[in-house]
Amino acid sequence: MPQYVFAYHGGTIPETKEEGEKAMAAWQSWFMGMGEAVVIPGNPVGMSKTVSAEGVDDHGGANPLSGYTVISAETVEDAVAMAKGCPMVADGSGTVEVAEVIEM
Repeated sequence: MPQYVFAYHGGTIPETKEEGEKAMAAWQSWFMGMGEAVVIPGNPVGMSKTVSAEGVDDHGGANPLSGYTVISAETVEDAVAMAKGCPMVADGSGTVEVAEVIEM
């Protein structure tokens, strides 16, 4: 079955313990809902640098990566449907880029 990378952009850092617990519960619920489709749960990522022929751009450029997950799905449309349930998408604080992993 094809695999897809969910590249997360944006999101917010919870300001209180209660907000953190609520956010974690939303992510856990989403992952549980995807079940065995989750191949690599992934993690948030720290500050990034974009490397190009022109040099290095600190802070990941205009839309820095904030985390990743790898899932399996029959089609890209199925993967996109799963991504729509992401807590960052649901609360409007971020986006999910969906890209198929190409076997080489």
